[in-house]
Amino acid sequence: MTEKKVEWYHDFIDLKYKPKKTDLKVLFYFEPDRGITKQDAIGRVASESSTGTWTTLFKLPEMMKKLMATAYKIEGNYVYVAYPLDLWEKGNLPQLLSGIAGNIFGMKALKNLRLIDASLPEEYIKNYKGPNLGIEGLRKYFRVYDRPLTGAVPKPKVGFSSEEHAKIGYETWLGGFDLVKDDENLTSQSFNNFYKRVKLMTKLRDKAEKETGEVKDALLNITAETKEMEKRAKFLHDYGWKYAMIDVVVSGTSATQTLREKLRDYDMAIHAHRAMHASFDRNLKHGISMQFLAKIMRLIGVEQIHSGTGVGKLVGSISEVKSISSTLRDKIVKEKKGFLLEQNWKNIKSSFPVSSGGVHPGIVPDEINIYGKDFVLLVSGGIHGHPQGTRAGAKATMQAIEAVKKKISLEEYSKNHNELAQALEKWGRLNPK
Repeated sequence: MTEKKVEWYHDFIDLKYKPKKTDLKVLFYFEPDRGITKQDAIGRVASESSTGTWTTLFKLPEMMKKLMATAYKIEGNYVYVAYPLDLWEKGNLPQLLSGIAGNIFGMKALKNLRLIDASLPEEYIKNYKGPNLGIEGLRKYFRVYDRPLTGAVPKPKVGFSSEEHAKIGYETWLGGFDLVKDDENLTSQSFNNFYKRVKLMTKLRDKAEKETGEVKDALLNITAETKEMEKRAKFLHDYGWKYAMIDVVVSGTSATQTLREKLRDYDMAIHAHRAMHASFDRNLKHGISMQFLAKIMRLIGVEQIHSGTGVGKLVGSISEVKSISSTLRDKIVKEKKGFLLEQNWKNIKSSFPVSSGGVHPGIVPDEINIYGKDFVLLVSGGIHGHPQGTRAGAKATMQAIEAVKKKISLEEYSKNHNELAQALEKWGRLNPK
């Protein structure tokens, strides 16, 4: 008696297949569950993320064969999968995630599965506009070309009244920083209303610009229900702000796409906070990588997104930080085994990576060594904890940046810069945990 074929997962594997120019390619790390072969696990990933199901079917549509994903290369526990372009709706980022980052993470045949990166063909990315201003546009706006942009969150992250928040912002600007930032969980609470905060910040921004002769701005958090986000975005525009901040993971790709179009009309930038990212990218064997999150956010069109420090208090290796930076900044991204697939961004503008989390003047040289000059440096507790207060802390950070530019050690430069000297006395070169 001939054994009947029940499953058809292996039909989605062809190690002789050569991806087409129009294919969307994805790199996965995978571990089969006990009793499952590599071929079984790989077939399930390619099948479930494209056209397959768990069993053979009585009837198949003619288009089905043309839409099947193909696992075309296996390297140890890494598998490369190619997807036909017709699987994906033009300009619909949520739909892409429903496929390559959808049901596959719940399959019992896989002990671990991690979406590491995707190579997006020109025919796919041309349906997205990318960042409105990009790195070049923001540098032109601030008239700052030779150093990182700098910013700080009033700390503690929540607890200040609108008035207190604005005053700390003013001290931050007077210390030489470009930006003041809301934190991820500050939106419009009873003690610090968004609309009141914006009005007060506007007055002190104008005052700081007049006193310093420098452009000052803020990353004010509009995260809320989508219609309310649109209302808050317009309010920021009406008061002359260049940015809106969005918690992009919790808001989702749909809301972020909607707000990108609204903010583009206002010629504004998006600062993307990545709150909740570690729930799916911290485990290096499972979930979705931070560099892939950065990729889809550049595609949607954020100007900057948090990317880790490599040496601060949050998880993320230096290799990961550099991979994220390449994804965000480079026009041509080169393949990096285990981290990146090749990517040609064509006309999509670049985005700033953002260093944040446990940064203080003593590790500024480390951050510039990792990132170069094209990033946003957020130093919050590391300025507000300065023995002389916020303004002195911001000055100490700017002095540290100047020392690096002049190729002078912080210790040497601090001999003639009191603010930096006091920062080093308190924190030294500490890497916070």
